[in-house]
Amino acid sequence: MLTMLSATSGGVLPPTRVLSGHNVKCWNSRSLRIWSGEFPDFLPKQFEKIKDTYARKLASRIERLPVNFSKGCVMSSCVKPKEQKEANPVVLLHGFDSTCLEWRYTLPFLEEAGVETWAIDILGWGFSDLGRLPSCDVASKRDHLYQLWFTYIKRPMILVGPSLGSAVAIDFSVNYPEAVDRLVLINASVYAKGTGNLANLPKAVAYAGVYLLKSIPLRLYATSLGFNDLPLSTCIEWTNIGRLHCLLPWWEDATVNFMISGGYNVIDRIEHVKHKTLIILGEDDQIIDYKLGVRLHCELPNATLRQIPNCGHIPHVEKPDVVSRLIVEFVQSDRSQSAKPDSVSTVSVPARVLVKADI
Repeated sequence: MLTMLSATSGGVLPPTRVLSGHNVKCWNSRSLRIWSGEFPDFLPKQFEKIKDTYARKLASRIERLPVNFSKGCVMSSCVKPKEQKEANPVVLLHGFDSTCLEWRYTLPFLEEAGVETWAIDILGWGFSDLGRLPSCDVASKRDHLYQLWFTYIKRPMILVGPSLGSAVAIDFSVNYPEAVDRLVLINASVYAKGTGNLANLPKAVAYAGVYLLKSIPLRLYATSLGFNDLPLSTCIEWTNIGRLHCLLPWWEDATVNFMISGGYNVIDRIEHVKHKTLIILGEDDQIIDYKLGVRLHCELPNATLRQIPNCGHIPHVEKPDVVSRLIVEFVQSDRSQSAKPDSVSTVSVPARVLVKADI
């Protein structure tokens, strides 16, 4: 579990609300955006202590949209694009136990490049309202994402997934190929066999483990693993951002539900991905071995591999300008002129510097 946590500790946030019943219509058919001053009031009050400029700007745009799926209706948190375009949009997923705030540095670059960009909270994590908890297993997460796409996006997506988000993207693209244009997989966290032995834990033990998962010392350690030479002050700030969603009342139930359901195991599905795929790896990833990235590149039928030097496990937080440039080039490339499937290269672009005023 520490491995899954450290994979996404670079920026994270909270959940939304559910109405019971099968295929129930939401009580409010329009998007719900409630404000408490500068930020939506469904964010934990502890968010007011966050100083990170980019986290605060992105948080001000988070809203909840009603999504009807097989388990009922969830007011689902996301960041919508500032404007919709004719081209297929980029849809940003987050990693394990994370939120759309994980994209606080990269999303602005994508929008500046003219790319229609969504950032979506996966069911069970993020800021969605789970006041009446639905199942948070893989099938439910997949169905929820599909219904959100079907209701609001309605065009094939360039689906971007880091860490566990990569497994989500692979699983979704195989089950709903018509909803996906291309894939961008950040790091190679797709070879875990679900939650493993954690699925067999007694519930009392599972809840004890999940309680530990939100502890500040554990999250601080996980955050330090994900990056190179991160200053302590930044590490603390990013840890605080990364655990905000844990403060929501349904977080423990949703996490235990996912854990005992078995989680994502997409190893046998990788070869069935037919979409053009970009794999982005940090050269100094201390969590996922580079060999797994090479393996993923070899197993995907139509993939390109890009490696970012002087970068750890979470490139979209550590080197957002480089990651956004790679995504934009991938999105805008014509299929007939795009890189050959067997191409591998290292990107050498100076990383954007975050000054003290940013955090």
